[in-house]
Amino acid sequence: MISFNDTIELATEGFADMRDITPDVRDVVRRSAVHDGIVCVAVPGSTGGVTTIEYEEGVLQDLKEALERLAPMRQHYHHDARWGDGNGFAHVRAALLGASETFPVIDGQVTLGTWQQIVLVDFDNRPRNRRVLVQVVGE
Repeated sequence: MISFNDTIELATEGFADMRDITPDVRDVVRRSAVHDGIVCVAVPGSTGGVTTIEYEEGVLQDLKEALERLAPMRQHYHHDARWGDGNGFAHVRAALLGASETFPVIDGQVTLGTWQQIVLVDFDNRPRNRRVLVQVVGE
């Protein structure tokens, strides 16, 4: 059994900044030498998320608008009242999206659909330097 870990680092702008990290994840899987197994992609922290989506302007905007309807920026959040940092919406959005995704690795390749990309979303209310952890396990 092989276990291989790596980190993807990137600067983000916050406010639902979305970055396609599919090529980076594929590179980690290739370097892992895992033929069959799984890859887990996770962002540490409580204001970022990982998901899959077709990385296309229209659907990216649709997702941003849907998240705004679910957890509006200009709404009262108890987190903001307690901490005064103004990013309560970011915590709620990240909790809704989730911090990680796991994918099958088959024949040394991440298994994704034709129009499916792996995307990091930074919900915070300021630019951040984000780390994405990638762990590949298998044979």
